Amino acid sequence: MGAYMKIIGAGLGRTGTYSLKLALNQLGIGPCFHMEAVLQNRDRQVALWNAALDGAPDWVAIYEGFQSAVDWPTAAFYRELHAAYPDAKFVLTVRSPESWAESFSSTIAKLVENRGDAPEPMHPWLTMVSRLLDQNGFPAGLSKEALAERFSAHADAVKAAIPEPQLLTFQVKEGWAPLCDFLGAEAPREPFPRTNDRGEFWDLVASGA
Repeated sequence: MGAYMKIIGAGLGRTGTYSLKLALNQLGIGPCFHMEAVLQNRDRQVALWNAALDGAPDWVAIYEGFQSAVDWPTAAFYRELHAAYPDAKFVLTVRSPESWAESFSSTIAKLVENRGDAPEPMHPWLTMVSRLLDQNGFPAGLSKEALAERFSAHADAVKAAIPEPQLLTFQVKEGWAPLCDFLGAEAPREPFPRTNDRGEFWDLVASGA
């Protein structure tokens, strides 16, 4: 039986989602599901997310063993997940739309655009990621200006869909205080995790090859 999801991240990839994953694990609200979990368990997870993209999600199977989830693909399904887990709290990670468009263009977009060059075992995962981005409003070929606009539109849509008491809009540079206040948790003494810069992104992808 899958664990009941307590915290759901509605922020898109490249908004500090890996840092948030580490923070939630540190606060004891883990394990936290991230795209890394899809990449590392492709044989099971890719089929489950393709079914979700087809409109037939099995959230219990997808999130089995997890208490929280952040990053894509989760962030694309915030409406469905709010319906499935009405008592869960949502965290919308954000950053400057322009800086996000720059980061996305040089990491995720480039990875998907060049997926034919990836090792063959990664192709089904990359095809699913491409479908996910298309359905979430970020198809290949968008200008950075269009990406920034759609990033802002996603944030606005999340704020419109999730009741205010259940939603924290959060920049990871704010550190522990807003997150811990929202979750009713005591802030750790250690610094807030800061990770997954662009170099680490490519290392993470390579680790799944």
